[in-house]
Amino acid sequence: MSVVPMNELCTSEEDLQGQIQAQGPVEAQLLGAEAEDASAPQASFPPDSSSSAAVDAEILFKQAVNVKTAALLEFLLLKYGTKEPIFQAEMLNTVLRDNQAHFPLVFHKATQCLQLAFGLDMKEVDHREHIYVMVPTLGLTLNAEMQRDGQSIPKAGLLVTALSLILLAGGRVCEEEVWGALSSMGVFAGIEHCIYGEPKELLTQVWVPAGYLQYRQVPYSHPARYEFLWGPRAYAETSKQQVKDYLRRVNGRRPRFLPPRRP
Repeated sequence: MSVVPMNELCTSEEDLQGQIQAQGPVEAQLLGAEAEDASAPQASFPPDSSSSAAVDAEILFKQAVNVKTAALLEFLLLKYGTKEPIFQAEMLNTVLRDNQAHFPLVFHKATQCLQLAFGLDMKEVDHREHIYVMVPTLGLTLNAEMQRDGQSIPKAGLLVTALSLILLAGGRVCEEEVWGALSSMGVFAGIEHCIYGEPKELLTQVWVPAGYLQYRQVPYSHPARYEFLWGPRAYAETSKQQVKDYLRRVNGRRPRFLPPRRP
């Protein structure tokens, strides 16, 4: 299974939700500025007794966390591709090794990235042995369909974002608002994205025919303007309440790139 270079995909959830700049390599799109140095050789955590200045130690620690989170993301996406269960012991021994004390932080960051970027949730199916499987966010089935069609990278994170934008805009959102919001994530119409490919094509030529979205002209608009609405398949597979719960869950508040709800 071919995957996106994971050292270019992990950052704080706040960066993923709105602080990402869409210039330069993939890390500038999905990681934020601190990721540019995250692939440097400092892959082990600085010791607590470091004689470096506190600010240098913090930078080294963030770099090390990003490197380990990237490695864990790649491991998890490979597991998703093979549909294998995920054992905590394997994550510790394969990815963290000498840094197992930091597993909770690295695991949290990796699962946040899976949810926000790829539309996948981690579900613990064996609490005693700590065994996990990945399930689609909001119950959407398109990731599984794309995987059957040979598309190895799950792309449902963009659809979850689109459905959230529509919900928070009051049931319909004009296309300009969608691209304005997505641009803060480094996602632009007509520009190839490392995960989503050409995003407008994905939204309008894949998910509209699949029934997840509606894309139609705004009535009486001259020149013509277009808007997105939920499609019938979105209503069949998820619900507005599930989307609201998701938005509360990702960070305890509405992601910053989403517009305020219309009155």
